[in-house]
Amino acid sequence: MKAILTYERGTIKIAGDAHIPLAKFDSRSGCYRALAYTYRDITEYLERAGVEVEDRVLNPIPCPYLDADIELRPYQQQAVEAWMLSRRGCVVLPTGSGKTHVALHIIQRLSLPTLVVVPTLDLVDQWADRLSVFGVEWVGELSGRRKDIRPITVTTYDSAYANAERLGNRFQLLVFDEVHHLPSEAYSHIAEMSAAPHRLGLTATYEREDERHELLPRLVGGKVFELMPQELAGEHLASYVVERVYLPLTPEEQAEYDAKAKVFKSYIRKRGLTLRSMEDFRRVVMATGYDALAYEALKAWNEARRIAFSSHNKLVKLRELLEMHRRDKIIIFTRHNELVYRISREFLVPAITYKTPKEERHLILNGFREGTYRAVVSSQVLDEGIDVPDASVGIIMSGSGSGREFIQRLGRILRKKEGKEAVLYELVSKDTGEVGISRRRHASKGAS
Repeated sequence: MKAILTYERGTIKIAGDAHIPLAKFDSRSGCYRALAYTYRDITEYLERAGVEVEDRVLNPIPCPYLDADIELRPYQQQAVEAWMLSRRGCVVLPTGSGKTHVALHIIQRLSLPTLVVVPTLDLVDQWADRLSVFGVEWVGELSGRRKDIRPITVTTYDSAYANAERLGNRFQLLVFDEVHHLPSEAYSHIAEMSAAPHRLGLTATYEREDERHELLPRLVGGKVFELMPQELAGEHLASYVVERVYLPLTPEEQAEYDAKAKVFKSYIRKRGLTLRSMEDFRRVVMATGYDALAYEALKAWNEARRIAFSSHNKLVKLRELLEMHRRDKIIIFTRHNELVYRISREFLVPAITYKTPKEERHLILNGFREGTYRAVVSSQVLDEGIDVPDASVGIIMSGSGSGREFIQRLGRILRKKEGKEAVLYELVSKDTGEVGISRRRHASKGAS
């Protein structure tokens, strides 16, 4: 028996007389066909079955030996060795613990054409800078601003998705930074349409609320190494404490909150619904398209949440904390832009949101790094994908129930600073749904 393997637009075509359980017969082309990510499994199956193989799948970009001296901490070396056992899988390490160093060592050790996929253009720049240790001449970029394919190419998830079919057989190692983005309905095609046999995922937060992280073992490999912040605190990361501060609403705020929350809860009871998961809540959101009562209920709930998120006493406490930590660098985290701008105006703190131009954002972060500004306030933009200067104090004014978001925010203050303990304050409005939100994020693994 013989099998002839070729690559075609994100798939592997298998011609010949061998039966391939991993592939489906395509009557239009008269051969077996499978998504490209099964390439490694198919070749291993054929080898075990003793089938003669003519392999024309990979057309890798020529890659030199990548010479660089990359020193690793003991736990980083352990992560490398765990991944090398199968050359697939995800390494889960806290923000600031050197996930990039793990990847650099693996890239150097394999010295194979590598595609590094990242969420943002800021991360494209950061990765290109760090990959230059191998020589800038070997590092390319594929994005909306540049189309420069080289042995080591950095790209965004959006650009990798748009070019998945074209690039699917050009690289032998895929590195997915912030790999929790990969299982989305669109981005998963990046992994599926690539024949790259070696795959590395990097993240501080493996799990997703929609549970699509369960696709990662198929797309890139499951967890092969994991450490939580508390396991590195003190030696490699800053020691830290998390303080939850429960604050009452004012009597006027509480009355308005209760009235709004009652509208929402009444709707849930009338419709016989339960809210045990995010999926249950999404059903309520979907119902707003055809149910006027659902629209009014959701509007009331959002107004209730706004009251809890931006209460008067939270702002009083914020002023107290800013005064208490006037010699420290502070990042203030919020859920919505409205509160960002309010804090910025009232406390004269630079604001960063998705609307902030890149140049202005860089000026603010440089000022923060140099000590011109001692605090910045942001709504989710600083959670990941941006190199944030060292801070030792974080203040969560509001957020979601996501453990991932919580760990990302915690990671922003964990870079080790001699003799200084980091502290993350979480301001929670008493007698509101925010108490449950706080409980859910702390229930997530490693979030406390």
